[in-house]
Formats: sequence, structure tokens, C-alpha cells
Amino acid sequence: MALIRSILHMLWMGITVVPYTLAILLVRMLGASSRTRYRIARAWLKLSVDSARVIMGIRTRITGMEHLPAAENQGVVLLVKHQSTYETFLMPAIMPRPLAYVFKKELLRVPFFGWSIGSLDMIHIDRGQSARAFVKVVQQGRALLAQGTWVIMFPEGTRIERGQAGQYKSGGTRLAIDTGVPVVPVAVTSARVWPRKAFIKRPGVVDVSIGQPIPSVGRKPDELMQEVEAWIESEMRRLDPEAYPEAVSSNP
Repeated sequence: MALIRSILHMLWMGITVVPYTLAILLVRMLGASSRTRYRIARAWLKLSVDSARVIMGIRTRITGMEHLPAAENQGVVLLVKHQSTYETFLMPAIMPRPLAYVFKKELLRVPFFGWSIGSLDMIHIDRGQSARAFVKVVQQGRALLAQGTWVIMFPEGTRIERGQAGQYKSGGTRLAIDTGVPVVPVAVTSARVWPRKAFIKRPGVVDVSIGQPIPSVGRKPDELMQEVEAWIESEMRRLDPEAYPEAVSSNP
């Protein structure tokens, strides 16, 4: 049954991405604003999350939304735990501000999906030229943050197996420090139901915990990222103790 549901959801996303992409390309040709294009893309991402609940039984439980800044002009850099594709769909669907992902430029070649994100205010980089890539992240990130868009990054750089921690890179905290905005750590237990690189998904609950903003002014990138990592990994053990045997053994 899980296989059939996963196939149905994949087909649903494959079918629905086409008209949404065409809509984004059309309104772009007609001169629509970046916010209009983002709203169309967000609608498809929310549809994908909602259909995952209906078709596959994947539900989301969110805590900490009250920690997000309420002021329209307050920019933040969201630093999110990355376990599966699910959170890339989920974050724009639940966040109160438009988001700009930092992603590798190769994704632009993906039919329909790549064409869509290429039409949005996102930051695509060449990972082979790290120094130049970071300059681009800061330049575009500063402009986007100034217009009310939040920048979202996965500090581990790639999807990580459940119960594991990747190497947290300091690009996100460097951007926050250079632009003077706080970072917001986010823990996500998506691999519990949507494992990394797995086709078959399981019904269950994805917990999302949003931490309090951490000021970046006067901080050093590596030291700030260590604080982010410590909060996220501690929260992951609290939210998904079965994935961390040491967490279970220390709390009999």
C-alpha cells in the first residue's frame, strides 16, 4: 500500500507541476512581479504538501512559529536541518514571508521544476567556484533581505540520513553576519516518514521545531554556526529519540 500511495503522489506532483510552471512562465512574460510568480510557485508547493497528507498520510506538526519576526522589514536567514525533499516543499508553504533558496545551478536543468525556480528570486550558485559563489550569495542575499524576502539554507549542504549529522558549513552564518540579520535554526524530522533518496514513503508525523532568532552582530561565522548546530542536533534528539540510541539510553 505504501508503494502504491508513493506512486500516486509522484504522479500527482508530475502532472500538477506542468500547469503551475506554465503559469509562472506566462506571467513572467507578461511582466508580473516576482511576488506574483512566487505566490504561484508557493501554491504548487503547498498542494504537494497537502497531497502528501491526503495520499500518503504524511502530517506536519509545527512548533515555534511565534519565534519568527513579525516586522515586515526584518530579514532572517533560516538554517534548516535537511533530511529529505519534503522540507524543500514544506518551508515555503508554512513561512509567512517569501523565501529564497540557495541552490546549485544544476537544478535549473530539471524540466519544469528547474524552469520554475529559474523564474523566481532565488540564488543559484556554481559550487565549483566557491569564492565567487559566496560573493554572489551575499550580493543577492542582501538585496532580497532588503525587500522582505528571507533567505533559506541547508547548512549541511545535502540530505542527511536519519539519526546522523552532516558537516555544518558556515556560509549561512557568514551571510547573516555580512548583512546584519539574525539566523533562525529549524529542526525537521522528515526522514522518519520520507527517508533520504527513498521512493517509498510511510505515513506518520513530521515534526518541525523553529528556534528563537540568534543575533549575528558581533559574532564569528564558525562560532555562530556551532551554536546553530548544537541547537538543531539537540532538538532532533528531543523530537526523534528513536533515531538516536544515546538519547533514549540517557532518558530511561
